[in-house]
Amino acid sequence: MNVVENKVFDEERALYGADGIRAVKCRFDGPADGESAFKEGRDITAEDCYFNLRYPFWHDDKLVIKNSELTELCRAALWYSSNILITDTKLHGIKAVRECNKVKLKDCDIVSPEFGWFTRGIEMTDCAAQSEYFMLRSSGLSFDNVSLKGKYSFQYIEDSVFDNCVFDTKDAFWHAKNVTVRNSVVKGEYLAWYSENITFENCRITGTQPLCYCKGLKLVNCEMTDTDLCFERSEVEAVITSDILSVKNPLSGHIYAPSAGEIIMDTDIAKGEVILGNKKGVVKN
Repeated sequence: MNVVENKVFDEERALYGADGIRAVKCRFDGPADGESAFKEGRDITAEDCYFNLRYPFWHDDKLVIKNSELTELCRAALWYSSNILITDTKLHGIKAVRECNKVKLKDCDIVSPEFGWFTRGIEMTDCAAQSEYFMLRSSGLSFDNVSLKGKYSFQYIEDSVFDNCVFDTKDAFWHAKNVTVRNSVVKGEYLAWYSENITFENCRITGTQPLCYCKGLKLVNCEMTDTDLCFERSEVEAVITSDILSVKNPLSGHIYAPSAGEIIMDTDIAKGEVILGNKKGVVKN
């Protein structure tokens, strides 16, 4: 592997088409303001590097980024790339990852609106993120110990699993399909409307009007705090361990909870049952 160390690159396509290169302590910055530093490359490692220019990693394969910084001026950093490992790195440019395949992130700090769109197979561990429209229309997500603050997250995602996460994000999981969220905190308004086959297990859910218009919704031993007008027109099987402020017109299924401040059933199509008190429900996974 060719090693490039302590260099500064600012020209257009500085290392275009590189095959087998390790850049160490390099800066991609300068007055020439060139784009697309590593476009169309493969077997690339960037270690302890600083990226302050646009579009550095497009159409790359077998890419490793370690202990590096991609600034807010490094927009659209990784597009159309595959087999990616990113560790201990700041990803602070808008649209940092899009239409990529097989991406692993660990110990990363993400501040990036529109992060992760249309990506297939992304694993994220021990990361913190701030984003709007985070992971839109992506699939095959596997998150462990990830914190997120933002809006409109995980919309239209499919076939994904989240463990030990903290999500503070409104309008999350809209139209999501085949998703499991375990041992997590989910805070935000209008959670998971129009979702299909989504399961929350041992989670704490907070926020107004959650889980409406859902199909195949399951909650297993979840706490719901400050949640009102829950489950409107949803197909739901739920075992709740806390009191619920209000339930409105569940379409079908069963909701078990210690108590509910109000149960609203004001339409003939609402056939779901709300069972309060000491009776225990069983939800099969």
